[in-house]
Amino acid sequence: MLYQIYETHRALMEPFADFAQAAAKLYSNPLSPFGQNPLAQRMAAGYDLAYRLGKDYERPQFGLTTANVDGVDVAVQERVEIDKPFCELRRFKRFSDDPKTLTKLKSQPAVLIVAPLSGHYATLLRDTVRTMLKDHKVYITDWKNARTVPLEQGEFHLDDYVNYVQEFIRHLQGIYGNCHVISVCQPTVPVLAAVSLMASRGEVTPLTMTMMGGPIDARKSPTAVNNLAMNKSYEWFENNVIYRVPTNFPGAGRRVYPGFLQHTGFVAMNPDRHASNHYDYFKNLIKGDDASTEAHRKFYDEYNAVLDMDADYYLETIRVVFQEFALVNGTWDVISESGDLERVRPEDITTTAHFTVEGELDDISGSGQTEAAHDLCVNVPKARQKHMEVKGAGHYGIFSGRRWRETVYPQVKEFIARHNAGPTIKASGKTAAALAAPAKKVARQT
Repeated sequence: MLYQIYETHRALMEPFADFAQAAAKLYSNPLSPFGQNPLAQRMAAGYDLAYRLGKDYERPQFGLTTANVDGVDVAVQERVEIDKPFCELRRFKRFSDDPKTLTKLKSQPAVLIVAPLSGHYATLLRDTVRTMLKDHKVYITDWKNARTVPLEQGEFHLDDYVNYVQEFIRHLQGIYGNCHVISVCQPTVPVLAAVSLMASRGEVTPLTMTMMGGPIDARKSPTAVNNLAMNKSYEWFENNVIYRVPTNFPGAGRRVYPGFLQHTGFVAMNPDRHASNHYDYFKNLIKGDDASTEAHRKFYDEYNAVLDMDADYYLETIRVVFQEFALVNGTWDVISESGDLERVRPEDITTTAHFTVEGELDDISGSGQTEAAHDLCVNVPKARQKHMEVKGAGHYGIFSGRRWRETVYPQVKEFIARHNAGPTIKASGKTAAALAAPAKKVARQT
């Protein structure tokens, strides 16, 4: 019912937002009669702010059409390589007609960036992708808004997330022989599970696994986000944040954790900062500070664009990651693509080098939560392990912005290059048979 009320309110607000946008343009145009008013600039700023507060934010575009490779701009084509019901594997293919540059492009490592499915779209990692494109072949998981997925496409569970990641890794391995994986925030847990399961089966595992700001062990330095998930019961989440998608969307009837509720939670974490940012935006509009106002728009176009998450996936993540700590306790069982129940055993990883990155001021994944991966992957040689704490960086600073580009990325690039020819193992006959086995359903416990 709450979702329907929200949609009704949004529909009622839409014409007012459109009016505010039109009024802002009228008052800001010096050729308009309205623009001759002495208070025109203030009126335009007020209407512009009202428009941005009331508008509906849709999924942004990556908008990456070129990449700089050793001082040469090369064309970038964005395309979908694999289209799954709840996710697209998106590739950013680079093109050049310069033979030397083309040879370099072909020799660079392939990287799968696993974007978080935790409220925002994968475009939140635009800066991550843009920077990686300088030295790597880049793929990213682009998760779909659950309200756009029809019910006939089935449910989406945490197990499915893990299986998607394995399928995408195998896809890159099939093209390039092997690949590197980077997970940002939430996917650090399912990515570690995916690689662990591949190792347990004797499959070839990625050359490196870079985990950034994720809740591998949420018991360490718990944040406000962790405390909410740990202190409320599973039933509380099911009864208070899960709603069915209204009839005006393709996924009508699907149980989801709505994006508008998630956005409310994001804003509630730092309400004063957001209020201050919007007031500064209003003042910058009056002053005519185009650079500052455009930076504000770009940030909030991304920040305010949220997606619904399938209820089964969300609730299972709460239970497995934040309440049972199943990964670190060694009690997590995943239903594989073939329908088998498999135990997640990070200790089976022996060849994949791993690099953990944390922000000193991260208020989402606390200190030590990501570094805990090293305690789990006990059979990876120490020489193939690395940890980094980024001084002065918050959660977003470790994968976006100046600190990411100048401090974190050079370390990630060097780590990938150093282990790009790392040891691999061949898939066993048992693994091949398991992958070819017909799928069967196993009852899930929620």
